[in-house]
Amino acid sequence: MAANRKGDRRERELVNALDEAGFAVMRAPASGAATTRELPDVLAGDGEVFYAIEAKSSAGNPIYLDGEEVEALLFFAQNFGAKARIAVRFDREDWYFFHPGELYTTDAGSYRVKKETALAEGEDFAEFVGETRRVTLDEVGRDAGAAGEDAKTDRTREVLEAVRDGHLSVEDAVDIL
Repeated sequence: MAANRKGDRRERELVNALDEAGFAVMRAPASGAATTRELPDVLAGDGEVFYAIEAKSSAGNPIYLDGEEVEALLFFAQNFGAKARIAVRFDREDWYFFHPGELYTTDAGSYRVKKETALAEGEDFAEFVGETRRVTLDEVGRDAGAAGEDAKTDRTREVLEAVRDGHLSVEDAVDIL
């Protein structure tokens, strides 16, 4: 029972945070209740994007989601016109968001999120609500590589112009390049 109260508290915390970020948001009334209709825990939208969210929290252990629960979320989101997201929160951490397809699937057909996976690969709250954008090391490397390529191109052009203008021999240009 205490776990359900904690889960309910975490869902309300997520609803309040989304509300403060400018989303229209509601906690599904049948969330966690005995019902034949599977509903997401939270519905949220900002007029441009709409989310159906299944929220889970843990003290630090991996979070598991039943395969049927995730399938129901995907079904609801598709029919509702929303994007399906799994929101996870570990104690003393922020909320992290995943598309269900990004989660690890166990041999039994369940879905699992480890704390280290959430921290390394999850979309944090600020990114989820559009306040920031994640930049990967690959993107930084590409940007630096592009800048480096631009510098090489500029240097090559200068050398070739020096050859054209007679200020540098072809042999010296080859040595430089």
